[in-house]
Amino acid sequence: MVTKEITLSGRQGLESKPAAIFIQKASNFKSTIWVEKNDRRVNAKSLLGLLSLAAENGTKVTIIAEGEDEQLAVNELSEYLKSIE
Repeated sequence: MVTKEITLSGRQGLESKPAAIFIQKASNFKSTIWVEKNDRRVNAKSLLGLLSLAAENGTKVTIIAEGEDEQLAVNELSEYLKSIE
């Protein structure tokens, strides 16, 4: 299992469009992937789950992946979250 904490810096945070793109990227991996905010953990491949986090600009989230491509998944998804404007 690989984890990485990210602080969202884009003005949109993880709203609908960025969340949809995040899901597309996460769906390319075979690993099971979660996004965690505080004590709430949701499936990274679920739009409803991601939106329920209400992750705004400045929010700290943790990406958690477990599976054969876990390291690559965490790296690519964290880079995407850092690039959201």
